[in-house]
This record gives sequence, structure tokens and C-alpha cells, in this order.
Amino acid sequence: MADKQRPAKVMVYRHAAVTRATHWINVLAISMLLMSGLQIFNAHPALYWGQKSTFAAPWLSMTAAERGGEPIGLTTLAGQSIETTGVLGYSGKAGAREPRGFPAWATIPSYRDLASGRRWHFFFAWLFVINGLVYLAMGLIGGHIRRDLLPTRAQLAPRRVWHEIVTHAQLRFPKGDEARVYNVIQKASYLLVILILLPLMLLTGLSMSPGFNATAPWLLDLFGGRQSGRTLHFISAGLIVTFIIVHVALVVLSGFWNNIRSMITGRYAIEVEETRP
Repeated sequence: MADKQRPAKVMVYRHAAVTRATHWINVLAISMLLMSGLQIFNAHPALYWGQKSTFAAPWLSMTAAERGGEPIGLTTLAGQSIETTGVLGYSGKAGAREPRGFPAWATIPSYRDLASGRRWHFFFAWLFVINGLVYLAMGLIGGHIRRDLLPTRAQLAPRRVWHEIVTHAQLRFPKGDEARVYNVIQKASYLLVILILLPLMLLTGLSMSPGFNATAPWLLDLFGGRQSGRTLHFISAGLIVTFIIVHVALVVLSGFWNNIRSMITGRYAIEVEETRP
């Protein structure tokens, strides 16, 4: 008689070279875009809706205020304020704090320099766009998008979708053949970021460019004005950061070294059942 089946690890090829290269370039580009974007935001740490800035009633603001004669950081969102001293609004080393939206460690450069922040931002914006076009072109030519990212009819079945939601909530990760491909939750998340959030971040960024406004004035109308475009740019960046945090957490929980190896070498280890006599 055969012994009880025991899992064995088999290496499969999961990520092509282009996918791996563009992934790591995106990691660099988005990190630099975020940090330089916060430097730009710090020049006026408030957001509004519409075409013009309504200074008396921002939708979001990070400012310094006084309480009991002492300066504090105050973050206001939709009229509700909370103290965020040391992190948002008023931060820095002990004894040398200053009014600033985001802290120095979160911005590039760390010191206040709007011009440098813009140069960093524009450089990595171009890198991000070129890298994205390469990924899309190669993904379409090589079949990566169709084969790996588009959900199959079976994956879109309501029971299958609900099953994936439940197992994800329970942090139960796929094994065996199921681990060879992305599940419907992963595919939907990646498509949401690739096809909606990243283009939205790009287009709202362009809507704040006076030069591009002259070329495509309809873009400002699409987003409801320059300040709305700036706010939507900030929100889309925040949603991308949220995705990255969840993504990294799941990478760690589902097998950090296995996932990192697959994105460096392309090889991913899966468990399969084997029978020993």
C-alpha cells in the first residue's frame, strides 16, 4: 500500500523577463513619484474641489496651529480636524520642528525645494510612462495580459468569486495547480491598477500642466477643474499606496522569499501531492 500523500515542491516558470524588469522599474518610479509628489504637495498642503482654490474651506489640509501657546500639527478632512503633531502639519527633529504637510523623511528632497521636487517628479513620470508602454506592448504581443491577467469564464462564476473572497479573508493561499496562475481577486486587482488607477494618476497629473491645458483643454473639463484634478491626483496616488501596502503584506504572508525569487528569476515553487510507496 502507498503511504499518505506528502506535498513536494516543484519549480514553475511564472514571470517573463519583461514582466520582472518592468515590475522593478515601476517600484523605483512609483516610489520616487510618490516622494517627490509629497514635496510638491508641501508647497501648498491643502486640496480643493473645482477650478479655483477656496482657501477658507479646503477639502483636506495639513497645517500648523497653536494649542495652549504651543504649536501643533493639525490635519483637517471634510471639516473634521485631528492633531497629527510630529507626522503631518508640524514635524521634524525634537527642538527643530517646523510647519510642513508631510515629514522630511517622506519627501524628495528631504529639505524644502519645490523646483527640485518638480524635476524629480517629471523625470520619473517620463520613466513611468515609457516603462508602462513597454509593459503593455510586450504584454499584448507576448500574450501575458490575455493569458495571465484576464479572468476566465470559470473564474468569474459567482460561487468561485465568493470562494476566493472568503479564502483571501482567511489568509488561505492557493496550493498545487491553483498556485500556477493568478486567481480572480489578483487579476481584478492588477487590472484595476493597470487600467484605471495608473492612467487616472497620469491624466490628472497632465491636467495640472498649463502647457498641456493649452493642447487639450478638455482634460480640465473632464475632471471638473484644476483643483479637482489635483485632488483626484492625490486620491489616486493614495489608492495606489493602499494597493502596494496590501500587495506587500500578502507577498510576506504567502511566502516572502518564494514570491521575491519569482520576481527576480521567474521561478516559483508550488506544492504538489506525491505518493511514496
